[in-house]
Amino acid sequence: MTNKDSFNIVLVEPEIPPNTGSIARLCGATNTVLHLVRPLGFSTDDKHLKRAGLDYWKFVDIRYWDSLDAFLEAQEETKLYFLTTKTSRSYVDAQYQPGDYLIFGKETKGLPEEILTLYADRCFTLPMANPNIRSLNLAMTAGIVLYEALSRR
Repeated sequence: MTNKDSFNIVLVEPEIPPNTGSIARLCGATNTVLHLVRPLGFSTDDKHLKRAGLDYWKFVDIRYWDSLDAFLEAQEETKLYFLTTKTSRSYVDAQYQPGDYLIFGKETKGLPEEILTLYADRCFTLPMANPNIRSLNLAMTAGIVLYEALSRR
């Protein structure tokens, strides 16, 4: 599978190592490229990864970006899908194609407001049936959205 045939998951400034580890495993299992946008809230050096039991990390195609701006400047806008709790448009309404980027913000704050405003037409959410629950865990959400996208190829 070439990169243009693969989906991409983008984690913007991820903070919680187990979420990133679970998403890395998801990416490895589905031949999805994982993009990590700095700063990261943890270290990805070999010592830390081995301690966390992430022995599959070497099977994941991971790309690092120094900033969200650098990442966005390098991409085609029509391939970007921003996942946020701050919209009402469901992720099932997106028209996913291989090569698309599923972009998730940091666990505590989500994506920057200016990005959500700039790309409002490219923002989607995972709706919650219970209004008392704001969102699901980042790794769970990434898995749900990715498998929806994969089901359409």
